[in-house]
Amino acid sequence: MHLVCPAGNLPALIAAVDHGADAVYVGFRDQTNARAFPGLNFGDDDLRRGVHYAHARGRKVYLALNTYPESVRLPEWEAAVDRAAALRIDAIIAADMAVLDYAARTHPQMPRHLSVQGSATTQAALRYYVERFGIARAVLPRVLAIGQVERLCENAPVPLEVFAFGSLCIMVEGRCQLSSYVTGASPNRHGVCSPAKFVRWEEGADGQRTVRLNGVLMDRYAPGEPAGYPTVCKGRFDVAGEVFHALEEPTSLNTLELLPRLARAGVAALKIEGRQRGVAYVSSVTRVWRQAIDALERQPEGWGVRADWQATLGAHAEGHQTTLGPYHRSWH
Repeated sequence: MHLVCPAGNLPALIAAVDHGADAVYVGFRDQTNARAFPGLNFGDDDLRRGVHYAHARGRKVYLALNTYPESVRLPEWEAAVDRAAALRIDAIIAADMAVLDYAARTHPQMPRHLSVQGSATTQAALRYYVERFGIARAVLPRVLAIGQVERLCENAPVPLEVFAFGSLCIMVEGRCQLSSYVTGASPNRHGVCSPAKFVRWEEGADGQRTVRLNGVLMDRYAPGEPAGYPTVCKGRFDVAGEVFHALEEPTSLNTLELLPRLARAGVAALKIEGRQRGVAYVSSVTRVWRQAIDALERQPEGWGVRADWQATLGAHAEGHQTTLGPYHRSWH
């Protein structure tokens, strides 16, 4: 299994390569990628240096072109495909059919990966993208149970990539209507579920912290209570007189214990979420997953999850909590 790690800037890309990533995925400094906010992503010069650094060490660089353009702005996404080819990117990660079609017609030699935002969860959907756009890999959405992943791997017409660690999206990937409703800004093209300009923190005299998103109360935290970045799906709400995380708790996906099962299923690549995270996150998480994958390959029968691996991942998890998310659900 290949290990695919995030990088929001050149130091993070270097850290991912140095700590064992087989491939690093990045984005341009514009709305062609789903992490488009100030201070993040790559200009051509930095990306050229990053590609050279990775290639010199036998690693790959993928470019996320994974958002959905408005029809009048499609030429911007097409120009991004051209830039990717010129920069010797190893593959683009795209969801929009027009973007995939343009890439297939104009740069057929550049591999195309179907983004998680394409939301392909069946063999029929995967087959369509293979036949129509010649995709070389598909990233599965984070809504499938492990049994569903295994069945897809059995007869999938293309190698499959799954998310292994990082922030857990419980909505249709990248098209959350909750965030759009509260802020009026698309999380798909504005880089984050809760754009920073809509976030307001207030500190009370008693040490209690309150956070609002565009004026809507998301959560209140007691003194000393860990506070995560506010998103609608992970806020606490008053429901029938009870205040709780009505949709999802602030927690991160962590599938480390499922590593042998994912390997047996034939998953081609494991993806780490977090292009918005810093070098320390990229370094630590990449190192743990590299060690775990290598240990499994060396001794599959005696492999087990090490406590220090889980401790490291837990320290970088949202709310310092981890979950298997939909992977452990019994639905089919």
